[in-house]
Order: sequence, then C-alpha cells, then structure tokens
Amino acid sequence: MQVLGVIQRNFVSNDKEDFLLLFNGFVRPHLEYCVSVWSPYLRKDIDCLEKVQRRATKLVRGLKHKPYEERLKLLGITSLQNSRVRGDLLKVFRIVKGFDI
Repeated sequence: MQVLGVIQRNFVSNDKEDFLLLFNGFVRPHLEYCVSVWSPYLRKDIDCLEKVQRRATKLVRGLKHKPYEERLKLLGITSLQNSRVRGDLLKVFRIVKGFDI
C-alpha cells in the first residue's frame, strides 16, 4: 500500500498506459515476491494481497466505479489468484516433462 500511495501522490496523470507501466514496475513485483515458495492459502492472506490490486485499479481515470473484474479486463491484467494458479500449473508441467529437475 505504501508504494501505491507514493504513486498516487506523485503522478497526476493516471491513464491506462501510465498506470500499467507504474503498476507492473513498482507494485506487482511486491505482490508476487516469493509466491512460488509462499503461496498464500489462507483466505485472509489472499484477500490482503488482492485488496492492494483492487485499490490500485481504482487509480485509473474512468475505472473507479466499475466492478473489479471489469477493471481487470479493461486493463488486461489477471487477478493475483489466477496468476498463482497459472504459475503452479506451469511448474507442474515443467516437472512432468522433465525440464525442471
């Protein structure tokens, strides 16, 4: 939330391109740090991480009053839960195919 606050205070123009550049560069790495080792399974941990992304997507001009799923679709990003599932599936595929030993 602190990084998100810095972005909100220091950047006036929050169009889609600027937001994606800042979000993918500064916020998303913090949310995905060590997910392969620590994959949250408690609902409160998942909600805490997802809350940051929910708040971040509201910073984009014109998307504040749209539902969360629609904001994700318009921005072209996935929810953190879906990203973790995709990462788990890729890891299993690499192990089964023998690419990751």
